[in-house]
Amino acid sequence: MASKQFVIIGLGNSAIFLAKHLTSLGHDVMVIDCHPDKVQDISSSVSQAIVADSTRIKQLASIPLNKADSVIVCIGENLQASLLTVLNLKELGVKHIIAKSSSAAHTSILEKLGVSDIFHPERDSAISLAERLNRPNMLDFLPFMEGFSIIEIVCPEKFQGKTLKDLSLTHKYGIQVIAIRDPLESVPKIGNIADYVLKENDVLFLIGPNEALDSFKA
Repeated sequence: MASKQFVIIGLGNSAIFLAKHLTSLGHDVMVIDCHPDKVQDISSSVSQAIVADSTRIKQLASIPLNKADSVIVCIGENLQASLLTVLNLKELGVKHIIAKSSSAAHTSILEKLGVSDIFHPERDSAISLAERLNRPNMLDFLPFMEGFSIIEIVCPEKFQGKTLKDLSLTHKYGIQVIAIRDPLESVPKIGNIADYVLKENDVLFLIGPNEALDSFKA
């Protein structure tokens, strides 16, 4: 995978995790925050760390933002700062803006400003936890699109010793297994897995309608 360039504005907890993980994946990450101590703390973990106030367009204008594949605004709690930053980025011609939202109202305003990529880390984490509590055999949960999700589960006992072809999950439930991970192997099995015989400790990644996924509750 080719390396990409990302700019992250605002250094809250989610932004720090995001910046470090993107860097670990081999991408070029620049972070921007108005607090020098936060910038200093992460400077050794990213490609570039800049002290700047993103609500001031003149300060942003001096930074080569248009070279980035995406600019991610991780300012969630300070609504005014978030919206001013987005407006400044649009004024500077940044094409792909991703923004963090902390509320339904925040999301609504971001959408009216033309931001289509909006994420809700606190909400999504809470939903993921609720789904894992709801399905005790589920390891993780990821909303995919309205009414659909991707879940990660330990292979149910009723699947063990059978192949995906035998189970015919797509035909019966509208659910598809997109990958299988054996805990003893570092690389998951993706593609050409219809004839793979499922084992007790296999981890299955399922995608499908939420109602159908409910049938896999423990």
